[in-house]
Amino acid sequence: MDPIIASLLVALCIFAGGIAGLFLHRVLPASHMTRETQEVVRLGIGMISVLSSLVLGLLIATAKGSYDTTDRAVQSYAAELALLNETLRDYGGDAGVPRDLLRAYTERLLRDIWPAGGAAPDLGDGQAGVLMEHVREQIRALKPVDDGQKWLRDQALVINMELLRQRWLLIGEQGASVSPVVLGMLICWITVIFVSFGMNAPRNATVAAAFLICALTIGGAIFLILEMDRPLDGVLQISSQPLREVLGRMRW
Repeated sequence: MDPIIASLLVALCIFAGGIAGLFLHRVLPASHMTRETQEVVRLGIGMISVLSSLVLGLLIATAKGSYDTTDRAVQSYAAELALLNETLRDYGGDAGVPRDLLRAYTERLLRDIWPAGGAAPDLGDGQAGVLMEHVREQIRALKPVDDGQKWLRDQALVINMELLRQRWLLIGEQGASVSPVVLGMLICWITVIFVSFGMNAPRNATVAAAFLICALTIGGAIFLILEMDRPLDGVLQISSQPLREVLGRMRW
């Protein structure tokens, strides 16, 4: 589900909980609204509030950690691509063939991760993997004429293997890190908290407005969690600038 729609639904659910609490305050018998009853409810809701705060903080930290990890992985991948390109350029001679393939791979990688038209990113593109395998084959086929070229070819093979390894790591990290079950439980807990708030609040426009603002704020937090949990897509997607700069250097 789109994070914007999901966050609005969360805000609506929480706000509805608060409004439901206001109506419960009116319809519940007086015996259910005694000071002792309210104290017990307040203690229980306090415990749920602490648990909700801990879980919300955990989800934000998990989503932010996933976002930062993917961001660093993309920057590291761009650096390895630049290093491989420089190594092949230093080799000279027949290294122009694997360099052309490497440039084609980088162009395809940019289209896969940041596709045009708002399409979803596709790191598992099989054709891109085939291109990188061809790069390795062409590097292995190089015939060095001296020790310097032999060292550069060996270094290029090492970098190529590292790129293949990092590519599979990026593919593996593409899935969601925030569990929908945990997120759903958190929303239920917060809704119960707002029901309790409504049961102990007077029925007026100021209380309703406060509930709405709080619900939208919590919905915004859920939006940030869902957006950071998909770092290659959406409003908060990581920048493609590192790969674009590397591609520009490959065209020199």
